[in-house]
Amino acid sequence: MSVFATLVEQLADLLRPLFGLSAAAAAIIAFTALVRLLVHPLSRAAARGQKARAALQPRIAELRRKHGKNPEKLQKAVMELHAEEKVSPLSGCLPSLLQLPAFFLLYHLFSSGSIGGEPNALLTHQLLDAPLGGRWADALDDGGAFGGAGLVYLGLFAVVTVVAYFSYRLSRRMTEASAATAGTAGAGADPQVPGAAAMGGVMKVMPFMSFFTLVTVAVVPLAAALYVVTSTTWSVIERSVLYR
Repeated sequence: MSVFATLVEQLADLLRPLFGLSAAAAAIIAFTALVRLLVHPLSRAAARGQKARAALQPRIAELRRKHGKNPEKLQKAVMELHAEEKVSPLSGCLPSLLQLPAFFLLYHLFSSGSIGGEPNALLTHQLLDAPLGGRWADALDDGGAFGGAGLVYLGLFAVVTVVAYFSYRLSRRMTEASAATAGTAGAGADPQVPGAAAMGGVMKVMPFMSFFTLVTVAVVPLAAALYVVTSTTWSVIERSVLYR
């Protein structure tokens, strides 16, 4: 953590001429963008995987007609088909999973009073009037919702709400397109197909996931909230391009 804290401090020093006292917040946004750039190849692979899975639906429907009375043989045939076409049902989860370490690192970094036995200097940094180590509850205690720190959170909530709305529309469109493809191929969420029930449940919940970001922003340190907001915004833009 001390190494990462030093990197954030150095990046903040580079950005201070442009962003002043909010340089550390700008450094976190830049760090988030770097993480998303590193994960972008996997996001592209996940998009290709989803399109490939959609293209396999007619062949899976044919396998269902052929082995519908033998669930074990159907499962084996579908697994072999995915292996043959090099399509993984879980590929879409990798980009999100690989971002979790960066989020938890920021969370712990801005939740710790000391690093390496020394006071955590990062906690002195702010975004406008809101300390990066503070939470929404702290802002409410210090000036209320319309105080200096409270207004920063209201701005973040507004951004998250707009992004969540567009993410909801995008996810609904993707879900409806997937359902239409499955319906055309006669391949609904058949429990005999490996992972179909789980994937069906994820697809139903996915349109509402972005709104959960509001809860995350409210309870984590502001630095981690900035990571979440930046990453969520990036995701919506990225998905709108990759899945068009």
